[in-house]
Amino acid sequence: MKAISAISKATQGSELLTVSNLCLLINKTLKTLTLPAVGILVFLLLWQLMANNIITSLGQFPGPSQVWEQSKTLVVEHQRERKKEAAFYERQEKRNAKKLEKNPDATVKIRAYTGKATFVDQIATSLLTVAFGFMIATLVAVPLGIICGLSESVYRCVNPIIQTFKPVSPLAWLPLVTMVVSALYVSNDPIFEKAFLTSAFTVALCCLWPTVVNTIVGVASIDRDLINVSRVLQLGTATHIRKIVIPSAIPMIFTGLRLSLATGWMVLIAAEMLAQNPGLGKFIWDEFQNGSSNSLGRIMAAVLVIGVIGFILDSLMLTLQKRVSWDKQAILR
Repeated sequence: MKAISAISKATQGSELLTVSNLCLLINKTLKTLTLPAVGILVFLLLWQLMANNIITSLGQFPGPSQVWEQSKTLVVEHQRERKKEAAFYERQEKRNAKKLEKNPDATVKIRAYTGKATFVDQIATSLLTVAFGFMIATLVAVPLGIICGLSESVYRCVNPIIQTFKPVSPLAWLPLVTMVVSALYVSNDPIFEKAFLTSAFTVALCCLWPTVVNTIVGVASIDRDLINVSRVLQLGTATHIRKIVIPSAIPMIFTGLRLSLATGWMVLIAAEMLAQNPGLGKFIWDEFQNGSSNSLGRIMAAVLVIGVIGFILDSLMLTLQKRVSWDKQAILR
C-alpha cells in the first residue's frame, strides 16, 4: 500500500510539473509572439488611418497595402534584372565560343554586366559598406578604449580629442573624406570603388566614439577586488587584459558597439543620399527625384527595410554578446 501511495504521489507530482511547464511555455509564447503581434497590428491600423487623410503632391500617402504591392514589384524587378544579366553572359559566352572555333588563338573579352542596380542590390551594397566601416571602427575603438581605461595618463591625453570630435555631425566629415579618398586612393586596378570607401570611412568615423567612450567606462569601472586578485597572482599585462579586463568590461563594450552600429547604419543612409553613393540612400533619393505615382510607396518600402535591417543588426549584436559574456544569467535587452 505504501508503494502504491508513493507511486500515486509521484504521478501527481509529475502531472503538476507538466502543467506548470505548459503554463510557462504558454506565457513565454504569449510574450514572445502575441504581444509583438498586437503592437504591430495597432501600428498598421494607425498607419492606414493616417495615410487615408494625407494627400501629397504625388498623390495619397501610401498605406500598408500599397507598400506591400510596391515591395512585391521591387522583388519582381530584381528577378527580371538577374534574368537579363544571365542572358547577357550567356550571349557573350556563345559569341566567344564561335570566335574561338574560327580562330583558337583569338583573344576573347568578358565584359561586365552594367545594368541598373536593383533594390536588392542596393541593400547588399549598404550592408557591405556598414559592415566594413563598423569593422574598421571596432578595430580602432576597442583597443584605444582599453588603453585609456587602464592608463589615467593616456586618458587625459586622448580625452580632449574624443570630446572635441564626438559631437561633430558625421555628415560634416563626408566632404573631407571624399577629398582624402580621391587624393590618396589612386589605382589603375582598384579593389574597392571610391564611393564605397567614402561611405565606409564616414561610417567608421561616426562609429568610433560610442565604442571608445563605453569601453573606457567599462574598463575604468572594473571591480577593485578583481584588480587586486590580478596583482596578487602577478598576472602579466596581456593576461590581465585577457582574463580580467575584457570579461569584466564586455557589457559596456557591447553597449558601445550596439550604439555605434545603429549610428553607423543611420549615418550611412544619409551619406548615400547626400553623396549619391550606391546604396539604399541613393535609392530613396532617386525615387524622390523620379516623382512618379509609385515613388512614395517605394520610398516607404525602403524605409521599412532600413528599420527592419537595423533591428536585425542589433539583435545579432545582442546574440553575440550573450555568447561571449561570462555572466550567462544576466538579462540583456
